[in-house]
Amino acid sequence: MALGKVQMMDAGLVDRVAAHQTLAAAPREELAWLVAHGTLERFAAGEIVSHKGQPVDELYIVLSGAIAHHLDRGGGRKKVMDWRAGDVTGLLPYSRLRTAPGDSIVEQPAEVLSVHRKHIPEMIRECPNVTAALVHVMLDRARVFNASDLHDEKMVSLGRLAAGLAHELNNPASAAVRSAKLLPDALAEADEAARALGAAALTATQRAALDRVRALCLASPVTSVLSPIERADREDTITTWLEGHGGDQDAAAPLAETPLTLDALEALARELDGDALHAALRWLGAGCAARALASDVERGAGRIHDLVSAVKRFTYMDQATVKEPVDVGQGLADTLAVLASKARAKSVAVSVVVPPDLPRVPGFGGELNQVWVNLVDNALDAVGTAGCVEVSARVEGGEVVVRVTDNGPGIPAEHRSRIFDPFFTTKPVGQGTGLGLDIVQKLVRRHDGEIDVESEAGRTRFSVRLPVAAERPAAGTR
Repeated sequence: MALGKVQMMDAGLVDRVAAHQTLAAAPREELAWLVAHGTLERFAAGEIVSHKGQPVDELYIVLSGAIAHHLDRGGGRKKVMDWRAGDVTGLLPYSRLRTAPGDSIVEQPAEVLSVHRKHIPEMIRECPNVTAALVHVMLDRARVFNASDLHDEKMVSLGRLAAGLAHELNNPASAAVRSAKLLPDALAEADEAARALGAAALTATQRAALDRVRALCLASPVTSVLSPIERADREDTITTWLEGHGGDQDAAAPLAETPLTLDALEALARELDGDALHAALRWLGAGCAARALASDVERGAGRIHDLVSAVKRFTYMDQATVKEPVDVGQGLADTLAVLASKARAKSVAVSVVVPPDLPRVPGFGGELNQVWVNLVDNALDAVGTAGCVEVSARVEGGEVVVRVTDNGPGIPAEHRSRIFDPFFTTKPVGQGTGLGLDIVQKLVRRHDGEIDVESEAGRTRFSVRLPVAAERPAAGTR
């Protein structure tokens, strides 16, 4: 409770309101109306003026002290706004605020002039200048809260991005490091094998036969078309052949990764035998092993480069300050790249259908990617293990329509009308801020688009409609 309440028509109080920074420009008769219909309240430090979730029924004109507003969006309570002498808070004219989003706590002993909700309609009629000033305050407050909401949701998305990126980078980085460590020994073995082959003093015919086999080894690898079982069978077959011809069985694995055939090996064996064949097989195996390790390093580094490029595009580090044509297809691809580890962890099948000629949309790439990551991430959360998520984009009626569909349990009918409300979430405490879809809707509207949802048991689909960017005139045309 407040320390004290005083309701009176006090000329001295009117003077204090007249000196109030927000209301100073209003006529004195309007300020007198506020005092006549208001209550002077005093609060001690640490007192809570309004509790989260409780109705907001008072307009507060802060005359002295300090009051801070704190929000808890799953990551602990945080101060997002404070009010001091000269500020106005609480219920404002035309505001849709019904309940407090957080706790308003007195930081320094405060005095406020409060006006109850029941007087607000009359205030709007009788005090037009005060009302205009308060509407400006409401707009400023909305901007601050929206900016805070967007920042918090971006931090949540950044956390998801960081977690996913750590998993995505770990595998190629580990593979590259592992292969790089093995490469010096492989190169040393290749040098030894080359010296042994030189000592074999092959004839021109033998060298030609060896060159033909080596050319096969350098051709495109077969790993992309062989299953693990087929690859193991191929390695066993080559191992058996090497055993029968006195070759080094360690060469079987790298040789199996090449298009080398048993017929090619038999042709080589017809030209070389004994120590010469053994030296040739050792040289082929050592060379293939070194090249395989170098390819692993290249693939790992290439995958890391691709991921970093995807993240840079996803976050739009060089974000423009004005709308530019945005490649939605690339944004969806980058979003799925950073969420791939989460999909794999749940064995979720994710399909993407985007035509190559999809037109661009005017907007901010980073903000649109914020939309895609929220929708896809929610879909991944909704489906069970081995579920399905479908992402598609197409042109319909002069608009680009992006759809994210999942085969989860669906959104309960009683929740469907509230899913875009701020702070509404069905996720456990600490796992959702209740801001994701609210932010998504605001960002879509900021791009002159629309978002809607259809849901039933086993199928939920979010659809985002965005206007197509106007084509730029060709150079030299008007």
